[in-house]
This record gives sequence, structure tokens and C-alpha cells, in this order.
Amino acid sequence: MYPLLFRTVLARMDPERAHHLAAAVIRLLGVAPFAAVARALTRPDPALRTEALGLRFDSPFGVAAGFDKDVRLAAGLGALGFGHVEVGTITAVPQPGNPRPRLFRLIPDRAVINRMGFNNGGAEAAAERLRRLRRRRTRPVVGVNIGKSRVVAVEDATADYVRSAQLLAPLADYLVVNVSSPNTPGLRGLQAVETLRPLLEAVRDAAGATPLLVKIAPDLADDEVQAIARLAVDLGLAGLIAANTTISREGLRTPGPIVLAAGEGGLSGAPLKLRAMAVLRLVRAVVPPEFVVISAGGVETAADVRERLAAGATLVQGYTAFLYRGPLWARQINRGLSRA
Repeated sequence: MYPLLFRTVLARMDPERAHHLAAAVIRLLGVAPFAAVARALTRPDPALRTEALGLRFDSPFGVAAGFDKDVRLAAGLGALGFGHVEVGTITAVPQPGNPRPRLFRLIPDRAVINRMGFNNGGAEAAAERLRRLRRRRTRPVVGVNIGKSRVVAVEDATADYVRSAQLLAPLADYLVVNVSSPNTPGLRGLQAVETLRPLLEAVRDAAGATPLLVKIAPDLADDEVQAIARLAVDLGLAGLIAANTTISREGLRTPGPIVLAAGEGGLSGAPLKLRAMAVLRLVRAVVPPEFVVISAGGVETAADVRERLAAGATLVQGYTAFLYRGPLWARQINRGLSRA
């Protein structure tokens, strides 16, 4: 049913408008009595429960940051069977993001280009919604992904991240420092180890007991990937997320004029699969077994999730395939994992 809906209706709509329509339905699924019905249909097999970060995840498969930017969909996404939801990216200062259009489908590649620009209502508003979410009896594990406010100069980024951490870490199950989005000017430059070390130290101290992770780009050189992984271990971080979207456009099947018309932004979806696997293996090769590695990028099927777990991922995240697979995607993944 969903593939037909996608081909005949959603694929003809502006992608951001389609996302907002889907979000309205997902929000409804987070409200009783709809949540109870959805959970009865999508609840993961207890055998999939995973312990990580001092938390229990009902499934190792969750939603990557970017889908629920403002902590409005987490309850509904949990009801759909996702083991965790990473909300954000959230910035200390509210911001509208980049001008529209800023989200583009590459349907032959089952991919998306986005240059959203961290559009969100800011850390204070997100904190209030997190407080309400934590009062719910049933909810998924909720991670919070934080980024640099666009109005803040790169040299002042540390204080900006710390402000977000102070507001959000006490309300998050885990916290993620995002220094790898291609859509905020200067942000990826913070991945240089000499710049990243003091930033992560300051956010780690502000986060207190909340597990802290860092999210990196797939476009880093192999030695840079491993240098950041070693730094994360050295600083006592709880883990690392590999990886964010890519600025590469290599190997796409979508006609070149369509790709060029989409313009700049991060590419996500199936074309990222091979590099995401490579980055996962690079990280796992230099970190201790107990260090949490969350793999993201190009994940669509239960076989993809199993492959990441076998390669050393602790948890796995997806996002783009949700657009192509529809609302029962998490249930399909979890059932596939249960049959393994």
C-alpha cells in the first residue's frame, strides 16, 4: 500500500511538505489511545533488547537525528517500533534554517539531499518538551543532538554548545555533539582534533553524568576518522556516531541535471552505505569493545542492520529510507532481525 501512495502522491509533493504531513500522523500515534494500538502492532521482540550507555533499548534500531528536530515526534516514533529516537539537531539559539526549497529526493538512488540548516525552535523550547516527554510512562530512549547556532561565530562555538548542553543534558538519555553537518558554515572545521578536543572537554563537563557522543562526517580521511575515535576514547566519551551525510555526489544514478538542480547539501540514503560501513570498521578497529559505536548511513533493511551489528556497531540508526519504506519500516526491520 505505501509504495503505491509514495509513487502516486508523495513523490509528486514537495518533500518538506510531505514530511510535515507524515509528522502530523506520527504525532497522533504518540497520543492515547492510538499509541497503545500502534505499540501492540509494532512492539519489538523482547529478544532484540540491547543494553548500551547504561540504558535498555527495546531494539538496536533507531531514528537518526534530523527527523524529529524539535522533540515533537519521539513518542509516536517509539510507538512505531523504533528502539530510540535521536532528536535535533538543536541549537542554543532558535533559527529558521536555510531558505526553501532545501530538501530534495533522488528517487533512482533512494536518497535525499538536504540543506535544512538546523531549523529548530532552540534549546529552551526543546527542554520544555523533553520535560513533558520524560513524564510519559512509555517512551523510547531519547538522545539529543546539539549543534552550533548559525549566528554564533566559529571561535565562539564552544560556549554555544555548552549552553545547549546545560539546558538539555539533564533531560536527555544521551547527548550528541554534531560537528559534521555540511549545512552550517564552518561547522565541519571543528572536526580538526586540535579544535575538537577543547570543545568536547567543555561539553563533557557540562553534560555531567549524561553519556556524551560525537557525530562525525563520512568525508573525513581514514586517518582523521581514527584520530577522532582515539580522541573520544581519551576524553572518556561514551561513544561515537558514524556517520553524518556526505557532500560527495559520486556514483549516483539520478540524472546529472537533477542532482545539479538540487544544489549543495548533505546526501543521505543508499549511496552512503559503503562509506558508512568503512567508517564503522575504521572506528571499531581503534576503540575498546565497551565503547559505543552507533552506525548510520545507507541503512534500509534488516540485512543492513545485521551487517552493521556484525561489523561492530552497538546500535544502528536510519532516516532516509523512512521516506521510501513508510510508517511500518521499523516493524519490518525488527521482524527481520527477530527471524535472523
